[in-house]
Amino acid sequence: MKRKIVAALASVAFINAFTTQAQVSRTLSPSVPFLTISPDSRGAALGDAGVASTPDANSIYWNTAKLAFIDKNIGSTVSYTPWLRDLVDDMGLLNVGLFKKLDKNSAFGASMTYFNQGEIQFTTATGQPNGTFQSRDLNFTAGYTRKIGRDFSMGINGKFIHSNLIGSQVVNGVASKPASTVAGDVSFFYTTDRPSAKDKDRGMTYSAGAVISNIGGKINYGRSAFYIPTNLKVGGAVGFKLDAHNRFNFLLDANKLLIPTPPLRDNNGNIVKGRDPETTSAIAGIFGSFSDAPDGLKEELREVTLSTGVEYWYNNFFALRGGYFMESSMKGGSKYVTTGLGLKISNYQLDLAYLVPTSQGSPLANTWRITLIFDMNGKPSSIPTEVPTENN
Repeated sequence: MKRKIVAALASVAFINAFTTQAQVSRTLSPSVPFLTISPDSRGAALGDAGVASTPDANSIYWNTAKLAFIDKNIGSTVSYTPWLRDLVDDMGLLNVGLFKKLDKNSAFGASMTYFNQGEIQFTTATGQPNGTFQSRDLNFTAGYTRKIGRDFSMGINGKFIHSNLIGSQVVNGVASKPASTVAGDVSFFYTTDRPSAKDKDRGMTYSAGAVISNIGGKINYGRSAFYIPTNLKVGGAVGFKLDAHNRFNFLLDANKLLIPTPPLRDNNGNIVKGRDPETTSAIAGIFGSFSDAPDGLKEELREVTLSTGVEYWYNNFFALRGGYFMESSMKGGSKYVTTGLGLKISNYQLDLAYLVPTSQGSPLANTWRITLIFDMNGKPSSIPTEVPTENN
């Protein structure tokens, strides 16, 4: 299916398809919004919560610091998500990743995300065909994490982001161009759910994490510069091991985009309250994002989205998952229920996820994901189960 659009830079407009069709006045709309789409089935099935979940091969997206506590030596993952299938049939998100434990305290991870936005058909001002273009985005990430205590770790990522929305199409006499930028992530993780020398049949574990992702400059398509989705995510998880075969994990994440809130303007377009995003730098936008909303603290709180999920594992073989994502109706109003399952056999794990919007007509309806994880070495004896302390 071809999508006809008015020839213009569509980066900011795309985010409106990612949320619902609610009419709001000051919705945060960063460019390259594919960076905010959960790439894997497990996190997606948990309501897009994952900053404090148990580590796996997809941790470089959720929280790279978690990889310091993974009890595998090396692993890889591949995920695919058909996107907005109720609207078009040629969009999709592909993600591949890997990790390698470097020693008992550190690990390396890398991933690649390719977002195919489908074929765009351009038209002239009179509605005549004016060519087609295959719109696409790409992100490469590499990260490193290290334990800085028995229960605590820190991670950093470097990213290269490339976005080619409409090629070199001329819009109002100005030629557009593909855009690229670099960015970084900083992540932290605390957990009592570390591997131990003697497994316990029962017990409760706690984990917490924080990530600031996509820290970088604006991205420019030839006529204007746009903010990338710099994001603060904090979350926690509680695990209950009922016995040797049954375990529950409960997760809660909170997210806030660290970009300027659109200002309040008068009928002439003059700013009455708030900051001018055209003249605010990316770094100033990050620091000002906690206090620049025209309606003050109550509007800042509306910009926080919540993700909650629950996961049940039986015998480390079969998993059932469910979750809920909530965004303020004044900031996009995206709300949906998620569900999924996982199956682990030997070194292979297959995860599936399905999204159910709570409102009719949502473009996110019938969104599903599939993920395959392969742990190539299992749990190697060369990785000690705990970090030595001075008293050990």
